[in-house]
Amino acid sequence: MSASGTALPLPNDLEATWSFLESGIDQIMNRLEQGLSYKRYMDLYTGAFVFLEVIHYQVVCNFEGGIYNYCTSSRMNPGFASEPLAGPGSNINNNRGANLMGSDLYARLISYLERHLTQIRAESEQYMDENLLRYYTKQWEKYTTASSYVHHVFRYLNRHWVKREIDEGRKTVYDVYTLTLVSWRDNMFSAVQHNVMDAVKMLIQRQRNGETVETGLIKLVVESFVSLGLDDADSTKSTLDVYRDHFEKPFVEATQNYYKTESEKFVSENSVTEYMKKAEARLLEEEGRVQAYLHPTTFKNLITTCETVLVKDHTDIMWDEFQNLLNMDKLDDLHRMYLLLSRIPDGLDPLREGFEKHVRKAGHSSIEKIAAEGADANMEPKTYVDALLEVHKKYNDMVQNAFRGEAGFVASLDKACREFVNRNEVCKSSTSKSPELLARFCDSLLRKSAKNPEEGDLEDVLNSIMTVFKYVEDKDVFQKFYSKMLAKRLVNGTSASEDAESSMISKLKEACGFEYTSKLQRMFTDMGLSKDLNDQFRDKMDKDNEMSHVDFSVLVLGTASWPLQPSTTNFNIPEEVEKTFQRFKMFYQNKHSGRKLNWLFHLSKGELKTNYIKASKTGYTFQVSTYQMGLLLQYNKETSYTFEYLKQSTDLTPDVLIGQLGTLVKAKVLLMEVKSEQKVEVEETHKTVEEDRKLLMQAAIVRIMKTRKTLKHVTLVQEVISQLSNRFKPKVPDIKKCIDVLLEKEYIERVDGQKDMFSYVA
Repeated sequence: MSASGTALPLPNDLEATWSFLESGIDQIMNRLEQGLSYKRYMDLYTGAFVFLEVIHYQVVCNFEGGIYNYCTSSRMNPGFASEPLAGPGSNINNNRGANLMGSDLYARLISYLERHLTQIRAESEQYMDENLLRYYTKQWEKYTTASSYVHHVFRYLNRHWVKREIDEGRKTVYDVYTLTLVSWRDNMFSAVQHNVMDAVKMLIQRQRNGETVETGLIKLVVESFVSLGLDDADSTKSTLDVYRDHFEKPFVEATQNYYKTESEKFVSENSVTEYMKKAEARLLEEEGRVQAYLHPTTFKNLITTCETVLVKDHTDIMWDEFQNLLNMDKLDDLHRMYLLLSRIPDGLDPLREGFEKHVRKAGHSSIEKIAAEGADANMEPKTYVDALLEVHKKYNDMVQNAFRGEAGFVASLDKACREFVNRNEVCKSSTSKSPELLARFCDSLLRKSAKNPEEGDLEDVLNSIMTVFKYVEDKDVFQKFYSKMLAKRLVNGTSASEDAESSMISKLKEACGFEYTSKLQRMFTDMGLSKDLNDQFRDKMDKDNEMSHVDFSVLVLGTASWPLQPSTTNFNIPEEVEKTFQRFKMFYQNKHSGRKLNWLFHLSKGELKTNYIKASKTGYTFQVSTYQMGLLLQYNKETSYTFEYLKQSTDLTPDVLIGQLGTLVKAKVLLMEVKSEQKVEVEETHKTVEEDRKLLMQAAIVRIMKTRKTLKHVTLVQEVISQLSNRFKPKVPDIKKCIDVLLEKEYIERVDGQKDMFSYVA
């Protein structure tokens, strides 16, 4: 007898034991909030082997003593031999008896849960819509909480009988808590899930329509559906099958139908830009919906469906609107369109194509505008380069801001810029006009001038020049013009800054490699060596007491590195400098035997001090070319000469003599017509470019054939183009001519019987 006068059931009495347990289970499932008194708890606990883990869970442990006594009884079945009872701390256990007793209790528990849930299901029929959700979620929370307590009550059953049954492969046996979920799924969920989902879909639709709803109800329904995903093949595992089949699938279908109807109606009544704002907002809402109350695995299926309905099904109207947004520079709307269309496969392809065409058209229009303002031959390099850069900057900013620097749009921008940089209105007169003007702009920046930018600003401008340089196809043309102009700056001492010169060469080296700038760097080396050489010559003159009234300095420049053309005329050195000139030649030959000095008098200059103008106390100092110096020094003897006399005394050709006299006439020293030399120089530069290209193509052909030994004509042409494309774009007819030259020189030969096959001649 217990202290309260209630007798504990005998261990071998099934009916009494279950009646004792059922009353407690029923209180847990229906009146858990009432709890049990401590005295009652102690009465139920008597004889049990479990101990309380938390005093608050009294009711969990009230019945375990009875379960233990019943499950371990072997006397329930008369057919079993009487053996000592297995109690706490005992190593004796009647497995067959425990197995039978466990099965009985398990079956009684299943029957109880079925009756309990049948009653709940019947009560649910009086509710609909949101009220049904409230009832369902309330009962779900109450049921699962109570089930966890019941699970603890049957811990002994779980540890022994249930575990043994599962280990032996029984698929229909679960631990007690899982059993309660299976029972809810089979007796409650299967009957109400359609109505519950209809209520969920209606609640979400109200939320999409702008109403404030109780999202916690949806979250609890989701948790319920997820919890009911039990693996029939393995009772110890769970799946998301119930959630996917009964929640996610109908929910996504409802979402698709909702947005299909809404988007079609909205598009018919609003502009494309307004629709994009709507679609963007809806996608963000659905992403937030997953975070708020849906299972994370729903994200991909839900968002993909929304993207299809809201974006993919309306791509045509967005593609059609793209050009209008470009025309009006609507960066925000372009960015929004980019984000939407980037969500779907191939959604950005038409945008990239349209963007490329738009940029190409903008570039051509910009150049046409400046070309219309002046003749191509007199095109101001700065005006031309600034026009190119303005277009590039505008659309590069658009790529970075509106299109997030996406690689496809970067490629479209590059392709469009390459097109209008190399083939525009100005380039009609010459395909090499862009690299020439770019080189001239560099020259204007790097040459001494009051208009030059500050050092920091100059570096920015040089960087912008490299932006245009990147798109120039005929980089060898740029190199030719740049090297000629650099040579002039160095020879004439007109470089604005050695640091700026070095910076520009470093940029070119980074863009095209060491070979591209090797000659440019060698020029600076020669300038340094020349300075040392002049210092040594002066020291030698001082040491030998050979003082001269002439301040004489020489630049000794390597022929292979400097793009300097030899003089086209003879020249008699004036007697005033002849002695010093001969002394330097002897000095250099003694220092470097075997080297030959080729004097480029047409690039030399000198200073002459005059005193013939009476208005000046000290006279004027003329900065003149060496040829002009030779002419003016004649007038130390006489005040007038015939043209023939000057020609004979200086040994200059008539054309050169006329040009030099013309400059002096313009300076109001002498009289003669002025002749422009720039056009001739430009033509000569282009001519040297063509000659260099022939040599480069021939070298490439030999290099390829030496490696490959035999090669078809078409493949050889393709490989030559590939190897030289970073310098210029070789033309196929030019390559064929070079092949013919090499065939004639017997570097390569045709393979017998194969007209289009060549082999290398070792």
